[in-house]
Amino acid sequence: MDSNRILRDVGATVAATAASAGASWAAYNYLNGQAAEARTVIPHRTDDAPNGDGIYWPDGTGPHRYTRDAAVDLFLAVFGDSTAAGLGADIADETPGVQVARRVAAETGKTVRYANKAIVGATSKGLAAQIDAMFITGERPDLAVILVGANDVTARNGIRTSARRLGEAVALLVAQEAEVVVGTCPDLGVITAIPQPLRTVLRRWGLSLAAAQRGAVRAAGGRAVPMADLLASEFLAKPEHLFSPDQYHPSAAGYALAADILLPEVLAAIDEWGPTPLPHPPEVSEAVEQRRIITRVRHLLGRTHDRVTTGE
Repeated sequence: MDSNRILRDVGATVAATAASAGASWAAYNYLNGQAAEARTVIPHRTDDAPNGDGIYWPDGTGPHRYTRDAAVDLFLAVFGDSTAAGLGADIADETPGVQVARRVAAETGKTVRYANKAIVGATSKGLAAQIDAMFITGERPDLAVILVGANDVTARNGIRTSARRLGEAVALLVAQEAEVVVGTCPDLGVITAIPQPLRTVLRRWGLSLAAAQRGAVRAAGGRAVPMADLLASEFLAKPEHLFSPDQYHPSAAGYALAADILLPEVLAAIDEWGPTPLPHPPEVSEAVEQRRIITRVRHLLGRTHDRVTTGE
C-alpha cells in the first residue's frame, strides 16, 4: 500500500462510492472532509523498502550475492506494491519476501534465490510491467508471490478490471511454468488512522476486490490467500504492535504474520507442504464490523436532505 496514493486519491474514491450508492451530496462532502483529515494523519513515505535480494541457504545464512553461475534449487520472485516490497520494515530480514525465502530454505533444505521486483505505489495495472522486466533479462522464477490490491482501491480502479489484470499477470507467470501464490487485497478497515465512516467505504470496496481477485487468480492457475480474512482480527487487536510508525504499513511483526499466512500455500505450491491438509481459512473475517456505520450515516444525511428539499 502507498500512503501517498491513498491521500491523493481517496477523495475521488469516496465520491465515486457515494454517487454509485445514491448517497446525498451532503454525504459526499462529509466523507471528503474525512479524507482531508486523513491527509493530516498518514505521512507521505518517500523512502524505499530494504533490499534483501540474494541467495539464502538452509543453514540460515544469507543473503549471499547471486551470480549467473551460482547453483540454486529454487528461484523465488516477489511482485506487487509497497507491502510486497516490505515498506515499513527497518531491515531486509523483516520484509515479507525475505521471511518467506528464509523459511522455505529452512523447511525444504533447498538453496533459495530471492528477488523482489515490487514497486511502491503499484496497482494491478503495473504487474505485467514488473513481470516483463524480469522476462526481458531472460530470467524465469520457479515460484512467484504477489501482494497487490490496496492501491487499486484508493485509486478507484474498477474491481473487475483490477481483478482481470491480476489474473493476466498470474497467467504470464504460469505460462513460464512458475508456481504463483497471491495475497489478495488486505482489509483497509484495520487502518484506524483513516476516520469513520470513510474507513468502512474503503473496507467494503477492498473486500469486494479481494473476492474478485480470488476468482481471477484461481482461473489463471494460481493460488489465492485471503489476507483480509486472516489478518484483520490480529491487526485490530494489536495495532501498536503490527503497524509501523506511519500507522499504515505493517511493522516487522505485521510482516512476520503475513509470512506465516503465506507459507503453507507457498510450500504446497512447490510440493513441500507434507502429508497434513492445508489450514482452511475462514470464509469471513472475524473482524467484520457489525455496526454498519456508513449505512447509518447515509440514512441520517438522507433524512436531513429530504427535510431541506421539502421545506420541513
